[in-house]
Amino acid sequence: MLRKTLWLVCLFAMSHFAFAGSPGERVIYGTDDRLDLYQVQNTRDAALADSTVALIDVKKLTANGDHFDIVADTYGRQNGLCATEPFYAEPAAAFCSGSLVAPDIVITAGHCIKNAKDCAATKFVFNYSVAKAGDYPTTALNANVVGCKDIIARKQESAGSDFSVIRLDRAITNHAPLPINRATDLKVGDKVGVIGHPGGLPAKIAFGDAVVRSNDYPGYFMTNLDTYGGNSGSAVFNATNGLIEGILVRGENDYVYKNGCRVSNICPVDGCRGEDVTKISEVAAMIPDPTRGAPPTPPTRSSRWPSSHLGQR
Repeated sequence: MLRKTLWLVCLFAMSHFAFAGSPGERVIYGTDDRLDLYQVQNTRDAALADSTVALIDVKKLTANGDHFDIVADTYGRQNGLCATEPFYAEPAAAFCSGSLVAPDIVITAGHCIKNAKDCAATKFVFNYSVAKAGDYPTTALNANVVGCKDIIARKQESAGSDFSVIRLDRAITNHAPLPINRATDLKVGDKVGVIGHPGGLPAKIAFGDAVVRSNDYPGYFMTNLDTYGGNSGSAVFNATNGLIEGILVRGENDYVYKNGCRVSNICPVDGCRGEDVTKISEVAAMIPDPTRGAPPTPPTRSSRWPSSHLGQR
């Protein structure tokens, strides 16, 4: 989108680079349900957030003894937001989100980790969150930072499923794998929630009034979750039982302009295009079932599903 000043042109260029892996954007439906970790009263939801990961470029992480220093601009400056925007002053280091589903497996969106180069350039960081008001994360313990060993499987469709199943470079022992829903009982109207890193922010937990709008699409369903660029790869949970139902991948535009800066795009609860979520059934066969042992051996790299390029917004 063209603008009249060089500053805005540069801003868009930097914003596109920061979220180059994100096809489509996200938005607020009705009331903003996003909460920082310290604001979450539900112990189950806080526990789910403990196994959520921020995907952070290795260039933003510097080893420093028993931890890594995290370098990040503030959310507001990075995105040219109005100072009234929620979380304006928080750091924004992540470019996508993911979830631990086995001791050495993370699931995310296919457009977040596309190839071996992306794999090598990404660290998965646990506990990138605000556990106390005003105490923003600028470091991560070594135990909470893990690398990408390999892409087990990946698929990316512009109007279908979009996922990457990642093998980590070590097994995780200090965070519990999240259970997935292996049944096919998700219905229109079922309440859902999401945990991830909207706009690259520390983890936001959003369990409000979001529901499944449609479950008729091949490989994905549609919701009205409050999500943004950076939420791509976030686990979408069944609000009733806490099981993962899918992976957030696409949606409505994030922001609109107001008096020379940007503010969140606010839609009616039942309005705008909705947010697309890859069905967990698309990856379930590659995630170990604790009740049944190891999953089948995935296809070889040469025979994995082809991927299509999604247009960037």
